Amino acid sequence: MIDFLPWDTLLRQYVDEHGRVDYLAWKTQQPHALLDWLQRYKHWHFESNSHTCEQLALWINLYNAFTILTILERYPLKSILPRFLGIPNWLAFLWFFQRQAYHIFGERYSLTQIEHQILRKKLQEPRIHFAIVCASIGCPLLRSGAYFPEQVMQQLDEDAQRFINNYEKVHYDFSTQTLYCNKIFKWYRQDFLKVAPSLPEYISSYLKIDAPLTASTPISYLDYDWSLNQSQ
Repeated sequence: MIDFLPWDTLLRQYVDEHGRVDYLAWKTQQPHALLDWLQRYKHWHFESNSHTCEQLALWINLYNAFTILTILERYPLKSILPRFLGIPNWLAFLWFFQRQAYHIFGERYSLTQIEHQILRKKLQEPRIHFAIVCASIGCPLLRSGAYFPEQVMQQLDEDAQRFINNYEKVHYDFSTQTLYCNKIFKWYRQDFLKVAPSLPEYISSYLKIDAPLTASTPISYLDYDWSLNQSQ
């Protein structure tokens, strides 16, 4: 199994308790450390039928590491959604996720492949949507430590708790009886409905306030912030 400790050490050093990343310090102090760690496994053999917990920890760590690696290469930048003359460049944005730029286990992967073909289709764990990061403020906050096979189920539960109980991601308006949600719940609705009868009921299982959430609760989706999630 991959040694996640170098990745864990980097995260503990450059990610604060709020999930914000100090890219400036990371790029200044250890610009090659992340790439050096990933390149150890460029031609390494991975057993694709290993235990689910091993695969979850592996592919969540790799997705986040590849994302951070790309940001470090391009830093400084203000947003992961590029703009040209003030207009969002969606083609460049999609290329960020779809390009097969990451060489691991003797193959090339894109972030899209890891997310949709492995984490969603093969492993079918909806809580990965609270763990994998696109480096924006709108996405889940980066955990200040790696995922480990023996802890990953507990870590994913903690991630779901943190995301759903973050007012900026999810909140219930008692005056209008409306549930306000991050758009991740809209984009990946079908993933959550595989384990719960409705989105409000899925959210209710993690929400710490006593909100009267049912399948008929109205949902309004919050604007998504593509600004870079950084500590400065």
